[in-house]
Amino acid sequence: MGVLRRLAPQVLGALVRNGGGFDAAEDAVQEALLAAAQRWPVEGPPRNPRGWLITVAARRLTDQHRADVARARREVAAVALIPADDRVAPPADAPPVVDDDDTLTLLFLCCHPALTLPSQVALTLRAVGGLTTAEIARAFLVPEASMSRRISRAKQRIRDAEGRFGVLAETERHERLDAVLQVLYLIFNEGYTASAGPALHRTELTGEAVRLTRQVRRLLPDDGEVAGLLGLMLLTEARRPARTGPDGALVPLAEQDRRRWSADLIQEGIALVTETLPHSVIGPYQIQAAIAAVHAEAGRAEETDWAQIHALYVLLERIAPNPMTTLNRAVALAMARGPQAGLELLATLDGDHRLAGHHRLSAVRAHLLELAGDRAAARSGYLDAARLSTSLPERRYLEDRAARLG
Repeated sequence: MGVLRRLAPQVLGALVRNGGGFDAAEDAVQEALLAAAQRWPVEGPPRNPRGWLITVAARRLTDQHRADVARARREVAAVALIPADDRVAPPADAPPVVDDDDTLTLLFLCCHPALTLPSQVALTLRAVGGLTTAEIARAFLVPEASMSRRISRAKQRIRDAEGRFGVLAETERHERLDAVLQVLYLIFNEGYTASAGPALHRTELTGEAVRLTRQVRRLLPDDGEVAGLLGLMLLTEARRPARTGPDGALVPLAEQDRRRWSADLIQEGIALVTETLPHSVIGPYQIQAAIAAVHAEAGRAEETDWAQIHALYVLLERIAPNPMTTLNRAVALAMARGPQAGLELLATLDGDHRLAGHHRLSAVRAHLLELAGDRAAARSGYLDAARLSTSLPERRYLEDRAARLG
């Protein structure tokens, strides 16, 4: 259920805020979600789903304490889970005493400075974004077993560092902001192009990423990178209605009906880019938002200013080098100066282990080979990319491209 995914981080945040250990609280939330998935379809959803889940999860957590510690200590632990002004557990359907959304506070807790940046991002994607370990591993381009160990170590380090749930001082917020923004960026990307499964989009993830980024912007209204990330998300999300056909098939950017793009999201996104770039230190999210704005301002694919997009990718590559950035720059270079120029740049990525086994390198090469007129090599590249893709809509699109050339 989408509602369960949306509520899970809020319930986890409520338990941790009231004194539950991170690991034990997460286990209790998973049990509460399982109970809801089993009971709600039969009994109907409660009037207050969030309160129901918090109550059930708190009871599970209390039961675990009772099984693990002596009577005196378990009573202390049980009391610690209950708000000080409410020592009697409310009925499952009672309105919650606290209506605050703890998701944002939980997000900053997961970005504890005791963790490395990759561990902060991975843990937050798991606890707040609701992504599976396999999905996170694909986002990081690492094996699933390695990611599982990373997440387990991150939980242990938060316990060892005695991480506490609560509002952070302004300096602490800024210290953790880079990790928070990277988390939100990855959650959005997983929702916009699901790494696996039958659907291209996971709108519950893109919606949650946008919602949380809006909250961070309200918290830090003068931060250029926060505004840049929100603008990037809005300008990208604006294209979603045109990214799939009636049968759910992927429609590439060049073939999309731009009349279906959301004018409201484009207007808001461009406004954020326009007001941010002149007044703040330039960062990677602002540059990516500017690239998305150039695409949005083109009424037709043929009117896209690829030279400007390529120049922005050159700047982005200088500020934040990344193989995916080079991959995208190769496309922009090919569109601006011809496919051979793009293919030559693409060749520099062949030895990059971070792209080993990733379908996008083969897909982009196939696209540029097709533009260059090498139909046989392009067909082979599309088929290679299709075999590597774990997304069913992307795989079907790549196979269709190959079939057109066959």
